[in-house]
Amino acid sequence: QVQLVESGGGLVQPGGSLRLSCAASGSIFRINIMGWYRQAPGKQRDLVANISSVSTTNYVDSVKGRFTISRDNAKNTTYLQMNSLKPEDTAVYYCNFRDFRGGGNNYWGQGTQVTVSS
Repeated sequence: QVQLVESGGGLVQPGGSLRLSCAASGSIFRINIMGWYRQAPGKQRDLVANISSVSTTNYVDSVKGRFTISRDNAKNTTYLQMNSLKPEDTAVYYCNFRDFRGGGNNYWGQGTQVTVSS
């Protein structure tokens, strides 16, 4: 089993920055994908960005050029650096961990609130 602990959310003004962290613990399979999803009120949970064990990245179009996902494999941790934040980025951000043992496994953090408002 894998447990995910998220941190770094908060209230920020438009144009500001936040850095989210997600640390994985437990039975960590070397080949995995870590990422961030977000869910705003009245909307579905959507992928923001993810990063593979070999640092291949994917981003939703709306955050390209503003957000950067990274990872530290030695610490089993992923980071999401969010710059130039907009009100439409306001959501609960969920860390996700996916591995490929036995057909694949999927794990979620509890979520951290990001609010972008003046």
